[in-house]
Parts: sequence; C-alpha cells; structure tokens
Amino acid sequence: MEKQRRPWWLYFNLLGLDAPVIAVVWLFLFAQTWRVNYHPWEAYAALGLFVWAIRIMGKLLSAAMAGVEEDFNVKHRKALRNVALLAGTSSTVLTVLNFPLSGYNYFLIGAVLVIGYFALALFSTGEDNEPVYAKHLMGGCAFAYGTALMAHAYLPSLGIQQMVLSREFICFAVLCLLASSATDLWTQSGKVEDQEIKAAHELALSLPLTLLGAAALVFAVQNESMSTRPFFYGILTGAALLQILNRMRGRFRIETVKVLTGVCLLAPGMIFEAYAISR
Repeated sequence: MEKQRRPWWLYFNLLGLDAPVIAVVWLFLFAQTWRVNYHPWEAYAALGLFVWAIRIMGKLLSAAMAGVEEDFNVKHRKALRNVALLAGTSSTVLTVLNFPLSGYNYFLIGAVLVIGYFALALFSTGEDNEPVYAKHLMGGCAFAYGTALMAHAYLPSLGIQQMVLSREFICFAVLCLLASSATDLWTQSGKVEDQEIKAAHELALSLPLTLLGAAALVFAVQNESMSTRPFFYGILTGAALLQILNRMRGRFRIETVKVLTGVCLLAPGMIFEAYAISR
C-alpha cells in the first residue's frame, strides 16, 4: 500500500537521479559559456554516472546512520549498492578511455573533495538541530568542481586555477552549497517548535540566496559581449526559485520539498541552456 501511495515523481529523488541530471545540464551550460569547441558525449556520460554513484552512496550512508528500517534506501540497499558500483565502474572506464591526459592531475583535488565530504558526513552529528555546514560546503564544492572540470579539461590552454577562480565556478558552487544546505535546514526546522530557531534557519538561507542572486545579476549585466549572461541568469533564476521554495516549503511534505529543490537547480539550467543554443 505504501508503494502504491508514493507518487512516481518522488523516485527522481529516491533513486538519486536528480544530482546526475543537474550535473549534466550544467556541464553543457559551462561548455557553452566557456566556448568549448570539442566536447564528446563521453564527458557527459562519465560525469552523470560518477555523480549518480556518489549520490547513491551518500544516500545509503545517511540511511545507515539514521537507522530507520522503513527507509527506502535501507529496504533496497543491496540493489542500490549494485547500481552505484556499476555506475562508478562505467564512469571510470569512460574517463580512462576518453579524458584528456592533461586533466588527470586535477582528479586528485576532486578525490580529496569527495573523500572529505564522506568523512564529514560520517563523523558529523548535526547536534542541537543545526545543519552540518562544513559537510554541505565540501559537497557543494565537490559537485561544482566535478561539473566544471569536465568542461574545463577540454580547454588545454587554461590552468585549473583559472577555473576555480572564475565567477561561473564560484557562483555555481555557492548555489550548490545553498541547495544542499536548504534540505538540511528545512528538515531540522520541521523537528523543532521554537519559532526563533525556525526564523534563524530561514534567514540563514534567505540572506545568502539574495546576495548570490544580486551578484549573478551584476555579473550578467557587466558582460557586454553577453557570452556569460545565460549562465548567470541561470544562477539568478535558481537562487530566486530556492528563495520562493524557502517561503512556501510549509505547504509541502519534506519528500516533495527535496524533489522541488532539484527542480530549482534543473529548470534554470535547461531554460538558459536552450537560450544559449539558440544564440
């Protein structure tokens, strides 16, 4: 009966499909923005599969730490582990066969970020109803780094420092960080009755989203050639949608909110990706 009552669209989040789809969409937007001339489909497949594997492993770790036997990830942990293993192996094969040799030196940074994220997720307790911001910071940076790297690696004349210091990377990393923190903040807010704590959680998300949106608008307006405008308009739209969801989250169950959080990142990427292609 529980399975029958669960809406089909919830599986987008339950199966961890949200993160890889978002990564692939924004990878294309990065490639369009940075004028990557040669960008094979293997880059998208490798990124999507790797992110899917990491996403599933993260969900399994969180479910195991929560210890709720009725959790979807606990019930299907064996199948999900097999999917993660297959996705990770396929991603590795595609990367080894197709990734430019000049980019292998940068994988170490990505590996450190991913290991750091899992370490923080494993050893952080999130006591006193407070989100573990260090974990979300590491996760947001790892997600943004991997996505941007798969575009930047096909620009051999540019070093990795130029990527991590670029406005596009920084804005996307902050957006990912805030989206990751948002679900944690909203989950914690639902567990407490203290209105001051709820207000503090809302402000902790609302203020940085406003600043991010303002920065993205300024960067878009400053770009006279308009080559980066679709990207920054996508950041601005994503921040605005998260801001709206932050105000309206009380109308939805937390499972629905998690799906909508993914939509807040996916929708602007798809819209401005289409705009970038049409130009």
